[in-house]
Amino acid sequence: MAVNIVESCMVTPPSGATPPTEALWLSNLDHMFREYNPMVFVYRRPPSRHGPKDFFSPEALKAALSKALVPFYPLAGRLAPDGAGRMEIRCSGDGVLFVTARTDATLDDMGDLAPSDQLRRTLVPSAEYSSGHAGVLVMLQVTFFKCGAVCLGTAFHHMVSDGRGFIAFINTWAAMVRGAGAAVPPPPFLDRTLLRARSPPKAPLDHAEEYGWPRGAEQPNKPKPPFATAIIGVSKHQVEALKRGAGVDGRKVPTFTALSAHAWRCACMARGLAGTETTRQRTAADARSRVRPPLPACYLGNALVRAMAVATVEDVVFGPLHATAATVAEATDRLTDDYVRSQVDWLEQCKGYREGSGVGRWDIPDTDLYVVSWLGLPYPEVDFGWGRPAFVGRATMRIAGAVYLVPRKRGGGGGLDVVVAMEPETLKRFKELFCEDIMRYSLAHGTKHYSSKL
Repeated sequence: MAVNIVESCMVTPPSGATPPTEALWLSNLDHMFREYNPMVFVYRRPPSRHGPKDFFSPEALKAALSKALVPFYPLAGRLAPDGAGRMEIRCSGDGVLFVTARTDATLDDMGDLAPSDQLRRTLVPSAEYSSGHAGVLVMLQVTFFKCGAVCLGTAFHHMVSDGRGFIAFINTWAAMVRGAGAAVPPPPFLDRTLLRARSPPKAPLDHAEEYGWPRGAEQPNKPKPPFATAIIGVSKHQVEALKRGAGVDGRKVPTFTALSAHAWRCACMARGLAGTETTRQRTAADARSRVRPPLPACYLGNALVRAMAVATVEDVVFGPLHATAATVAEATDRLTDDYVRSQVDWLEQCKGYREGSGVGRWDIPDTDLYVVSWLGLPYPEVDFGWGRPAFVGRATMRIAGAVYLVPRKRGGGGGLDVVVAMEPETLKRFKELFCEDIMRYSLAHGTKHYSSKL
């Protein structure tokens, strides 16, 4: 698909509306992420005779974006090392990148919008060093399709914040586009020292396995294995059936627990793992409500800590689903304030993570699964004044063995998308197993609803 760039510019907060240049300290959890989080929000033109003339007007979007950068002024800054070499955000007001583009393609030409490098290249901007935009923290692209649809592609540097902070910024921007009377989210809480390591740090547990690499080890110099991606649609009725199937005596378990256990089992089977092998289901959990005192809900930063469920392949594949679900739940239940503080302090003692060595990388062995939940994030609700998105998803995936649980509102039926990246020879079998077992649980609980397409 050919995309024509119409305009590329920097949008800055109004002069004098933000504090003078200052440095924003980044926590150890912020330093876990050294890449952009690329996403696409797809909007269909409202079904009026001609549609609104100002549908996703670039001028309206840029004007509101400038206002949104007043409370979110760190996003207009740049990453830079402090005197000790530790990365921080210089709140310089240099701005965020805004791109306007057009294409002769239609939205239907894009297929199911499964994550891919092509989707990332065409619909989400990149900060190439040759472009003069190196170091920009937020990049946005509005692409107008021939059919009238619009895609908002976003690249948000993950070191700045996790998904909860990102969606707060997007919703603030959207509210300012809607104008007077729109409810604007509360301003962000910027002080990250609430997650500062203790002095001296005291980590009673060794978290090397959770963070993917032994303390002090060097990053292995090996190419990223190839993988393919797919989107599996799961209806609201099927989610409810699976939640009952993963519980005991018909009692429902949380959505994340049920879907994680089911995906873990399917991955082990699809990969043909030996029963005696050890397998892990990894995830990142929001610590805002887990620490004491809790972090403010509007905390702008990364509050993600890692959890890991461990079992034998035999137990996951042949044991009851409720036992695997209980193993998943136990892993996240361990994330108390003490456990979170132990992770933060362990990272303080681990020199390698700040230098980009193996610690903190998301590379995982092919025995494991990494499951990320966006279920508590209101991505499907982002409304700039022309309706909610028809589709929201990642633009690309980083590793094989990753599964994202993404909420959706398409068709008014709720449900979610299970976005999978897996070895090409394994993905087809994973999808077959996932769908067959979902159908079995649905039939057992009185529903036949299933959709694997947009």
